[in-house]
Amino acid sequence: MSTVDEIEAAISNLPPQEFARVRDWLLEQDSRLWDKQIEEDAAAGRLKPLVEEIERDIQAGRSKPLDGFFNAS
Repeated sequence: MSTVDEIEAAISNLPPQEFARVRDWLLEQDSRLWDKQIEEDAAAGRLKPLVEEIERDIQAGRSKPLDGFFNAS
């Protein structure tokens, strides 16, 4: 199995339990890659402009505490 089309075809034929295993594995892989990318971006300073923008928004009063959001029912 070497192409995405072949992999997709194989996955589409899996029984539900096996499909769930593949889905969970893919989600975990995606999460790991995302974390790695964020860490690399942070280390390279690519997130600095975003942090500075957030800090400006906080100073200008254009933000709300998240406590109210998470505690709202």
